[in-house]
Amino acid sequence: MFDILVIGSGPGGYMAAVRAAQLGFRTAVVERSELGGICLNWGCIPTKALLRSAQVLQEARQAESFGVHIAGGVSPDIAAIVARSRAVAASMNKGVEFLLKKNNVTLITGTAALQADKSVEVTAADGSRQTVMATHIIIATGARAHSLPFAPIDGKKIIGYREALTPATVPSSLAVIGSGAIGCELAYFYHCMGAEVTLIEYMDAIAPLEDADTSAQLSRSFRKAGIKVMTSAQVTQADTSGEGCALRLQTKKGEETVTATKVLSAVGIAANIENIGLEQAGVAVERGRIKVDEHYRTNIPGIYAIGDVIATPALAHVASAEAVACVETIAGLSPAPVDYENVPACLYTTPEAASVGLTERAARERGYELRIGKVSYAASGKAAAYGDRDGFVKLIFDAATGRLLGAHLAGCHVTEMIAGLVTARRLGVRGKDILHCIHPHPSMSEAIFEAAFQMEN
Repeated sequence: MFDILVIGSGPGGYMAAVRAAQLGFRTAVVERSELGGICLNWGCIPTKALLRSAQVLQEARQAESFGVHIAGGVSPDIAAIVARSRAVAASMNKGVEFLLKKNNVTLITGTAALQADKSVEVTAADGSRQTVMATHIIIATGARAHSLPFAPIDGKKIIGYREALTPATVPSSLAVIGSGAIGCELAYFYHCMGAEVTLIEYMDAIAPLEDADTSAQLSRSFRKAGIKVMTSAQVTQADTSGEGCALRLQTKKGEETVTATKVLSAVGIAANIENIGLEQAGVAVERGRIKVDEHYRTNIPGIYAIGDVIATPALAHVASAEAVACVETIAGLSPAPVDYENVPACLYTTPEAASVGLTERAARERGYELRIGKVSYAASGKAAAYGDRDGFVKLIFDAATGRLLGAHLAGCHVTEMIAGLVTARRLGVRGKDILHCIHPHPSMSEAIFEAAFQMEN
């Protein structure tokens, strides 16, 4: 009998287990596949490893502009690049295993299914079964790639992120459906590897959840690099009968066809809520997600859910925050609720993009009068020295109070800079407060100071 049983070991699951153990609960985790879940094994971490290889390759290609001569030229070794990415993922997997052992969390390997009596039946790979009992059960089973009905993932010509992360060869051409984080990042990676890439987005801008200025910057940079960007384009049919794949699109120009050797479907995710016993246990589901209250409690006492299986932003760091809040609630610690309006979002393309808070459009729709400071990376001495001047920092303030409402950054290193602005927004920082904080010179972060200075003057 355990105090807390966590189903799933992704960023939400393993964080919940570790925090529960720290608080003195007898804790177990059930995992059917790799420790660390999709994020560590097939998402965030291996993708960043691939992108780092692409970045090194691009820097080597541009070495002459920095006064560095590379004899014989450079070229990618896709097998070695993929092997490095998998090794990075494996090391993180081992790290999660170490954390669980260090905190005396019991690991149960197998597929979990809730039962009507609130027990959990775990089926191992060999078919053997065991029943596990716990006072509290946290569902953290994550999500998988969503497949379009008219362009289903077959793993060959139409692939998902798993296949995209482990290519045996680089296709001569790749069409990417969807321009969220997965779509943009893998489009950029395959472009760097030499594929002719077409990025297709249903909405009227790529990275549609970002501020309009960020979307425009990414679109310009991608097009400048040689990636074909199509927006307001709906895929209506996929024909895989030929050597490659032909996509039929409905665009503002009418019907168009895009052909590619392979197609990457990056149109979102579906929660892993099937076959885990929700029906037997009576757990309520709405629109493909588990229903929870503000403390992550389902309608069944003692059963909770966090991460991608609930209707909150499907981000690893959100799942981790929810895990801590959920466990601390169980422990009676009255934790501060997760602030979903202060969640950072990042794209690790070149240029990078990072944001927190309200977009300009959303702020205006809420009725705010705004003061906006925006500074181009073209004015940054550090960006000039790095030879990477595409980008900007845009800060959005409430004109009435001066408080920071949103921050939107694009350019080199912005994914490392956004955390400070998350903290600033959390603390209610005003533009003039930023002006009283000395920023290092030269640095990319100076653009934050300059944007605040522009707004205040």
